[in-house]
Amino acid sequence: MKRFILSAISIFLVSNLLFAQSNKEPWSNDQLLDPAILAQKINQKKVGNMLIVSIGPDAVIKGSVEIGPGGETKNINKLKAYLKNVSKDKEVVIYCGCCPFERCPNVRPAFKTLKEMGFKNAKLLNLSNNIKTNWIDKGYPMNN
Repeated sequence: MKRFILSAISIFLVSNLLFAQSNKEPWSNDQLLDPAILAQKINQKKVGNMLIVSIGPDAVIKGSVEIGPGGETKNINKLKAYLKNVSKDKEVVIYCGCCPFERCPNVRPAFKTLKEMGFKNAKLLNLSNNIKTNWIDKGYPMNN
């Protein structure tokens, strides 16, 4: 009986560990960039060593480049081509903002691409709700 209980507990722990690893986000907490910090950098013109890339439906943020939704292979290829000759030390900030992170089809493939390409300063703009709530409604800098 003890062996059965120990075996069941072991199986439970291993399956939980595998489940937790499979659901882990490709970014860490320190790779999330607060929108207020990015807005401040843009306003103070301190984005010289930074690329801001929209991997969502529109390049809303001032100075950002539109790649297109990161959930589409053609746009991931476009992202790779755009970043091909960029220094791996450059800070690359990606954002989508179409919906909350847990439902966003664009942020994970794009962030995984940055990691695979070896970018050391990859950041995901922390638009945890959406671009309207976390950027536009706060009056942060926007493209015209």
